[in-house]
Amino acid sequence: MSAQLKLVTPSNENRQVAPTRKPNAELRQREYLTEAEVERLLKAAKAGRHGHRDATLILIAFRHGLRAAEIAALEWSQVEFSRNPVLHVTRVKNGTPSVHPVQGDELRALRQLHRKARTPFVFETERATGFTPDAVNRQIKTIGERAQLPFPTHCHMLRHSCGYALANKGHDTRALQAWLGHRSIQHTVRYTELSPTRFRSFWK
Repeated sequence: MSAQLKLVTPSNENRQVAPTRKPNAELRQREYLTEAEVERLLKAAKAGRHGHRDATLILIAFRHGLRAAEIAALEWSQVEFSRNPVLHVTRVKNGTPSVHPVQGDELRALRQLHRKARTPFVFETERATGFTPDAVNRQIKTIGERAQLPFPTHCHMLRHSCGYALANKGHDTRALQAWLGHRSIQHTVRYTELSPTRFRSFWK
């Protein structure tokens, strides 16, 4: 060993890195909103500075079970303003695409938004650009706080809310799978498993 080299005692110590975010189960008791809570969210959105845009975003995300990235990427070319209006849904995460009918209240909201469109994106910012998925999540969180919901909200809760709402209406698991674009039905069964309609005939 060279005379100029000497052993140095390492000064680093092993530490356990604290988690930067609590698990969802600690932040809220459930990962979906009831239809009444979605209505509260819509009402709070309408009272904001960009009320119509934000309320339309929540309505479309809820009805069609869209993820934040799918909302951010949604373009007017995916909306068919025809006698039988439809939404061409493109899924992320290798989800299966589908074509959804558009309800009357959705159609009216989208048409009003379309008249002021400056970009190809359905939901655009003040600077005439599309949203990022993070910006969509921040928007939903802020609106949830204004709605005074008893737990923090995020965009994916609207997707789960869609699944549970449709399961509660009695739609079968295969139909839900197609609507939400799940590749595997295992991702869909959570909604029918927690649906109270499956126990409707109990104790009769």
